[in-house]
Amino acid sequence: MMISVEEAGQLILAHTKDFGVEEVELLSSVGRTLAQPVVADRDFPPYDRVTMDGIAINSTTFNNGIRSFPIEKVQAAGSPQPSLDNLQNCIEVMTGAVLPKNTDAVIPYEQCDIQDGLATITTSGISSMQNVHVKGRDSESGAVLVEKYSRVTPAMVGIMASVGLSKVAILKYPVIAICSSGDELVEITAQPEPHQVRRSNGYSLAAALLKEGITAKLYHLPDDKEAMTTAIGSLLEKADVLLFSGAVSKGKFDYLPEVLKQLGMKQIFHKVAQKPGKPFLFGTFENGPLVFGFPGNPVSTFVCYQKFFSPWLYSSLHIKENKCTARLAEEVSFKPALSYHLLVQVRTENATVNAYPVTGSNSGDLVTLTKADGLITLPADRDFFECGEIFEVDIF
Repeated sequence: MMISVEEAGQLILAHTKDFGVEEVELLSSVGRTLAQPVVADRDFPPYDRVTMDGIAINSTTFNNGIRSFPIEKVQAAGSPQPSLDNLQNCIEVMTGAVLPKNTDAVIPYEQCDIQDGLATITTSGISSMQNVHVKGRDSESGAVLVEKYSRVTPAMVGIMASVGLSKVAILKYPVIAICSSGDELVEITAQPEPHQVRRSNGYSLAAALLKEGITAKLYHLPDDKEAMTTAIGSLLEKADVLLFSGAVSKGKFDYLPEVLKQLGMKQIFHKVAQKPGKPFLFGTFENGPLVFGFPGNPVSTFVCYQKFFSPWLYSSLHIKENKCTARLAEEVSFKPALSYHLLVQVRTENATVNAYPVTGSNSGDLVTLTKADGLITLPADRDFFECGEIFEVDIF
């Protein structure tokens, strides 16, 4: 029995998994999901920090009419906090230095005339704590600087370094095996016979996972029931997820659904009311891997990965999906009573996000995928969609 795209998505998301936590070196955490909050171990900034090269004075002296200040000493960044001994004087200060005691304002060199150890201020007015990054203004000790389940960015790495985290707890990635099937498929280094094609779907899936930071292992299954059973059986304890491309339809050599059931898979669904990708299969093994069985045509495989597997992966890793809304830039007609996954190019024109349909000859047209930025799922209860209608776009 076919189920709807919406129901298929809900059933898959009901099987999100936690794959545990691991500790990695700080720079290896980029793009990963934090399994811990990042907490300030002291105030940020940890001291009243000078933000411009210049002189530090006590503003009361300036407000009393004094404009020229003998330079008492020089304060470099990284040096302990000095003290202004005479409030009639000033201290030369460098960006990043601790604001000296008994001073409360920094006047940049551009507003000073310095000659023979005397600094004369040329601006007409100053204010207390100007050009000073006040201690604790960004955050106080104990404050959460980065929330748990954030996806680590280079800026976050800087924050983690500033609190002394050389190693970071992050969510583990699932172990994923990608299995293509079909005797017509040969290695990409081979010269195909007229009746053969090079394997491509597995590499497309592996590349999509690499973009997420996951290195998957590639396998190929022959169109032989016994050999397929042995090969898949060996993967059941090695992988958290099995991604299959091909052998899920009704062909005489499409043994995959039967083999998976014999090995103990519980089938959640097989067939979704959609185009492309109608024969899509999803199942589970008790205390074993999840199974995503994608149809073998390149567009079908890629669309099912993006529409169903990617949301599952993001949900399991607490990553926000990359979606937007866009205006359909052309009218679209689609007759079958199926949800239609329309490949689109997304362009921003005159402050409007437009989605231009990308159409190919069929679901085996791999070249079409290279032109698409994302997909729009058009509902099954209509067969005509007007130019200008707004839809959500799943961005690749």
